Amino acid sequence: MKERAWVPEGPLDVGLVLRPYRHGAGDPTWRRSHDGAVWRTSRTPDGPGTLCVRVHDTTVLARSWGPGAQWLLDTLPALLGAADDRSGFTVHHPLVEAAAREFPGLCIGRTGRVMESLVPAVLEQKVVGQEAFRAWRLLLRQYGEPAPGPAPEGMRVVPEPEVWRRIPAWDWHRAGAEAVRARTIATAAWHAAKLEAAPTSAEADRLLRALPGIGVWTSAEVRQRAFGDPDALSVGDFHLAKLVGYALTGQATDDAGMLRLLEPYRGHRHRAALLITLTGLRPPARGPRLAARDYRAF
Repeated sequence: MKERAWVPEGPLDVGLVLRPYRHGAGDPTWRRSHDGAVWRTSRTPDGPGTLCVRVHDTTVLARSWGPGAQWLLDTLPALLGAADDRSGFTVHHPLVEAAAREFPGLCIGRTGRVMESLVPAVLEQKVVGQEAFRAWRLLLRQYGEPAPGPAPEGMRVVPEPEVWRRIPAWDWHRAGAEAVRARTIATAAWHAAKLEAAPTSAEADRLLRALPGIGVWTSAEVRQRAFGDPDALSVGDFHLAKLVGYALTGQATDDAGMLRLLEPYRGHRHRAALLITLTGLRPPARGPRLAARDYRAF
């Protein structure tokens, strides 16, 4: 076990900063224990690792286990938003201003790891969350490694790229991921080394979108998490444009409308959208929720 204490320079809400890395309530790579500690696993350049983060007064206390333990501690400040540059972020709407005051501890962190965000993002393409989260859980339980150290029961580490490439079609099917998403993940895994080595979010965007099956939305979802890109707006999201439009104007809008509304925040459009989602404002429901499909029955 390795340990580190770190004091952030400003307000920090650890749970809020780390929440984007959780994919569903049963995500095997993310847990929050009863004492408020957040646990997450990662496949670092040095191997698998488990990280446990809790806050005491104003100090972040972290413990880590596994071959990747030291790497996780070395990158802890970046994970918790220490490199998040808010310069140039100017509030242009009272709602965004109120959200910024209410959530001063919101930072955009970065993991520095592309594949662990890419796989769940692809699984979440064009499906309801419940369906994608189920596939993520099933694949991690079968192909992920047990989390190092005294992690909560059931935690797993994402597989290495070559494992994603070798998953047979029938196991993708059993997990509920159809051939298109499975092929996208396997193709990306062949290029994992290049993706992980991308020096900037812009270069990662170029590399990601050159791969079949990866578009604007998927690239943004990955770069938000791996690079902490405050401008990587999830254009194409099923809910986001409607939510942003309703919160800022009282009327749901489409992607083009969302881009117009968030243009004053260019450079920080993802940050502005995050703050808006935290307000909890939602357009009125027009019908029942979409049900999760189950490809395993096809």
